[in-house]
Amino acid sequence: MLSQRGARGVAKAELSVKADSENYLGGSSKTMYYIGLDVHKRTISYCVKDAAGRVHMEGKVGATRRELDAWIKTLPQPRMIAMEATIFTGWIYDHLLPHAEGVKVAHPLMLRAIAAAKRKNDRIDASKIADCLRCDFLPECHMASTEIRDRRRTLRYRELLVKQMVQMKNRVSGLLLEKGVTHTKRRLHKVGYFAELMAGSEEIDHSIRPLLKLSREHIVRAQKLDYALVSSLERDPMLAERLRRLRTVPGVGPITALTWALEMGDVARFRSIKQAISYCGLCGAEKSSADKVMRTPISKQRNKHIQHVLIEAAKLAPRLCHELALLHEREMQKGNRNRATLAVARKLVCWMLAVERRKQDFVPAEKFGGKAAA
Repeated sequence: MLSQRGARGVAKAELSVKADSENYLGGSSKTMYYIGLDVHKRTISYCVKDAAGRVHMEGKVGATRRELDAWIKTLPQPRMIAMEATIFTGWIYDHLLPHAEGVKVAHPLMLRAIAAAKRKNDRIDASKIADCLRCDFLPECHMASTEIRDRRRTLRYRELLVKQMVQMKNRVSGLLLEKGVTHTKRRLHKVGYFAELMAGSEEIDHSIRPLLKLSREHIVRAQKLDYALVSSLERDPMLAERLRRLRTVPGVGPITALTWALEMGDVARFRSIKQAISYCGLCGAEKSSADKVMRTPISKQRNKHIQHVLIEAAKLAPRLCHELALLHEREMQKGNRNRATLAVARKLVCWMLAVERRKQDFVPAEKFGGKAAA
């Protein structure tokens, strides 16, 4: 028979075997640990602090999934993790999320304390991020779900593809202008016209013919890939119904609807229309001091992808909707075309936000006896 002291020792040993190995590090369930990460391509600097600001651990770990798995087992629990937004943040965020009470991503432009410091290195950066997290001063930015980010990546790749296609079209036109080849610019990139031009124009000499053929092949491939990418997103079951509702708004086509759905993500995170308009970059910044209030031009702190698409849609929307045409004309009377375009774009944001929140198709104002449709 075991003595009372021996029995307590066996019970303690059994508990330590059953306990999670991550918890057996001096941590307490009542003490939260705050971890700041300074993320780079190959390494991640980290700093672990408690609520009082005492440093428990700091160092570097390799930026690979295997090394992160080994490192996370050495950390005390419970823990909160924060890192700065970079191109590498997405996969690290997804990988660490199941192993912490919460993972937060800081807006890089808002971390002024790090950028303005006299001494700046990876260890200090990680320490300051941990301090911002534990003091609740971290300028957190929204992290969309993994599903939305994966589809957003496809849409942004399509945007890059379109830019390259436009550059190649301009290059074809430039080659013809350099040689003084007579052509109709509007029809240049039509398949039939380009083939006739190559076959029948004597002004096109042998020095630019191979370049023109290569350029045309690149444009055709880009057009096919563009169609394939957009079609795959439109057929996605996760987006199909949402895109159908958005396209009931006047002036909203397939690209505008896709960009809105994937760049805005969950619209419930916007508490008001003003927040959504600000996120889309359709308003200026405000600088106030005492009795002086100064409005600056359009703020650069915005989602540039949705801003560009909404402004392009706002240029065409007044042709398709009488209400938007009246709004555009009213703003034009004030003497500024850009201001009128922004007013239409803000109206589109209001309508699309209403369609998203109510999960209903858009209904024109005429059917409400002149009342606002949104």
